[in-house]
Amino acid sequence: MATTNPPTTDALDAQLSGLDALELELRPPRRRSARIWAHVWPKALAAAIFLAFWQIVVWTGWRPTYLLPGPEPVFHTLYSDFGSLMDAARTTLGRAVVGFGLAVVLGTLLGAAVARSRILRAAFGSLITGLQTMPSIAWFPLAILLFRLTNGAIIFVVVLGATPSIANGLIGGIDNIPPLWLRAGRVLGARGISLYHHIVLPSLWPSFLVGLKQGWAFAWRSLMAGELLVIIANKPSIGSRLEFERQFADSAGLISVMLIVLIIGILVDSLVFGTIDRRIRRRRGLAER
Repeated sequence: MATTNPPTTDALDAQLSGLDALELELRPPRRRSARIWAHVWPKALAAAIFLAFWQIVVWTGWRPTYLLPGPEPVFHTLYSDFGSLMDAARTTLGRAVVGFGLAVVLGTLLGAAVARSRILRAAFGSLITGLQTMPSIAWFPLAILLFRLTNGAIIFVVVLGATPSIANGLIGGIDNIPPLWLRAGRVLGARGISLYHHIVLPSLWPSFLVGLKQGWAFAWRSLMAGELLVIIANKPSIGSRLEFERQFADSAGLISVMLIVLIIGILVDSLVFGTIDRRIRRRRGLAER
């Protein structure tokens, strides 16, 4: 009977080198300046295209310039009123932080309770989705009755607008954790808090982040609607500025305030949610460092 000789060291090295050649080449991490530029230039290009399209529409004479001014008068108004606009933005962002923070706490507690209890899911699962689909503006008559024309009416609607999305994001994240991961964690000794820290939380983060982003979008839109309806004396806000510019038919001022709303939305998405999303994907090997 023929016997086979064990492979020599050189043969094993040749086989391993062949396997190593199948691996993807690891790129060195990019410098911080290069990463920042990679994120900035696409947005700058999109802004340039938008401004060019805006100016072309103005040149066509589709609407008179007193109704649809071009970028130059709008940016001039933005520059001249920058201080007062920043005061209004601080008030609005303060309300946004308070309302969204409360929504995160309530949405997380509600989502965790519903995801772990079949009875609560049967009782409140569809109700949460139904609340999510309700237009925020529908809550304002009740909010004004309960809190009158105060800051509480605005915060009330912001919380109701954002909480269902955050809760649904957490529920979806928990529901989509592979059972094999949980069993593997228990086999490796993860129990209780350790299981949540090492298995559950890292697994649900992507879906939960989507819920947070959606909750912020609902909160921001609810806040803008609330500030248009609930105008509080001696508290300038972005919504009240929008309403005042409309009443005085100041198109350049109106569009300049709308640009502030847009810029804040872009900055929050890029600097807050975008940063968290990139870190999660880097930890999972889904993005370059």
